[in-house]
Parts: sequence; structure tokens; C-alpha cells
Amino acid sequence: MTRMFEELDAQGTRLGLLTLRRRFDPALRSEIYEVKLGDEFLMSSAFTVAERELARLGLASTRGEDLDVLVGGLGLGYTAVEALRDERIRTLTVVDALREVIGWHERGLLPETALTSDARTTLVEADFFALMRGTATLGADAPAVFDAILLDIDHTPRHLLHPSHADLYTVGGLRALQDHLRADGVFALWSDDPPDEDFTAVLAATFTTWVATVITFPNALTRGESTATIYVASGVAGVSPAHS
Repeated sequence: MTRMFEELDAQGTRLGLLTLRRRFDPALRSEIYEVKLGDEFLMSSAFTVAERELARLGLASTRGEDLDVLVGGLGLGYTAVEALRDERIRTLTVVDALREVIGWHERGLLPETALTSDARTTLVEADFFALMRGTATLGADAPAVFDAILLDIDHTPRHLLHPSHADLYTVGGLRALQDHLRADGVFALWSDDPPDEDFTAVLAATFTTWVATVITFPNALTRGESTATIYVASGVAGVSPAHS
């Protein structure tokens, strides 16, 4: 018999109380996994289309074979699992700041289990933003640069989980991120808001090409539709391909 509600884990973290719960949703007729930080909902397995599209669109713009990919934000794992569907992936490094989130996957508390069974994947406890600034490292065994960086941590470039993340969404912050990309590497970002003109201006000043794709998906809870935005950018603005 399916339980209507079950709290799978609840732990105090440096960001607040982190809770993982599973419930049966009558409207969806399925079990839903949800994550809360304090009183704020962070993610739900009821809505994974945009998280999967982050990986699909980001990797669709990535050229070559034997790809080294970095995912910022583990969460329920849907972006990383979708990335692993790409047979070109050589290594997938998934970074999360909270050891507790990584533990959910290692303990098998979540429905997506491919991450811990796929030898291409490494789960790393680290501050993604510190990594991009160069004030933290992934370790000697990690790739020095990546073919793609897929980011899903903050709600939007404006609505942040922590104020310290703000510098990434500036020209200086994205220039620092480019140091971790190969010359033809791709940066892709999930956002819960429509395309943001201020942020697209930052992308235009930093990357040669960029696109903001609005993802629309059915919302069974509201019986309507919801949207998210996936930004994909590549090339270094101001640097010709011959010198990139």
C-alpha cells in the first residue's frame, strides 16, 4: 500500500533545514518527491521537463566526442541523468554544496539511480560558485576544463539561494566561468522566470552566441501550463575563433 506522505530525510544544513519527502499525488496518480529548504520549495519530481531540457539543449550545442561535462546543482538528479543519455559523455562531474543531497543519491532514497551506478559520474561536495571564482578546486583527478557547464542552482539570475551567488551573473563572473570551458565550450543555465533582458545583455557582452529558449510544459496541479527558460551560450565575446 502506498503511503500518502513520508518524510525521507530532514537535516540541518548551513543554509537551513533541508527536507526530502515523498507523497502520493491523487491528481497525478503517482508518487512525488519534493525538496524544501526551510519553508521554501526547491524542487519536485512532478516537474522535470525543464531540468531535462537543460541537459538536452546544452549538449545539443556541444561539439565533438569524449565530452567532459560539469553539472552545477545535483538536486533530484534529473539534469545529470538526462546528460548521461548522451553517449559522447566521457566524464560527468556533478557538484553540490550540500553533502546531505549527495547522500540521498548514495543511500538510494531517490527514484533516479543511474548516477551512482554509471562509472562516468563523479558526485562532488563543493561550492560551485567558489569553483568558478577559482577559490576552490575539484581535485587533481577532475578535468581541467569542460566541454559544457550545465547550471541549475538558483531559481533565476535574480532570485538567488544565497547572496554570494550574485557575482556569477555578471560579465566578470561569466568571464571567470569561461576559464573553466574549452574554447568551443557551452554554458547552459536553467531559470524559473521568462527571459531576463538584463541577464541576456550580460550574456551578449560575454559570449559570442547565446539563445534563451522558453520551455512550456503541462502542469497537472493547476490544469494549465508552466514555463521555464534555458539559456545556452558559447564562444568568448571579443576573441576571434583563431585566438580562442
